[in-house]
Amino acid sequence: MKRIIIILVLLVGVVFQANAQKVKTVTLEQTKGVFTQKSLTLPAGTYVFEISNKNVGHDVGFVLAPKGKTDEKHHIKEAYVTSLVKNNSKSNTKEVTLAKGEYVYFCPLNPTPQYTLKVE
Repeated sequence: MKRIIIILVLLVGVVFQANAQKVKTVTLEQTKGVFTQKSLTLPAGTYVFEISNKNVGHDVGFVLAPKGKTDEKHHIKEAYVTSLVKNNSKSNTKEVTLAKGEYVYFCPLNPTPQYTLKVE
C-alpha cells in the first residue's frame, strides 16, 4: 500500500511539472506609442503575455488577433490583460494557446502600431 501511494504521489508531481513547463511567459514592454519588441516568432504552444508599461504616462492594454482580422470580434479574448497596465507596472494575460499562423499584437490605448507575431 505504501508503494502505491508513493508511486501515485510521484506521478502527480510529474504531471504537475509537465503542465507547468508547457506554459511559457512572453514579456512585452510598452513605451510611449510603441512596443519595444517589433516582432515575435514563437513555436505553437500555450503562453501568458506579461505586459510592462514603461513610463507611458497612462494605462495601457494588449490586443492579440489573427493577421488581417483586427476588429474586436476577432480579438483573442484570453490575451487581454487581466487588468489595465498602470504606469510603470506590469499585468498578465490569461493562458493563450496559439496554433501555427500569423497574428498581430497592439495596444489600442497607447496607441501603438500593429506588430507581427508568427507562430511556427
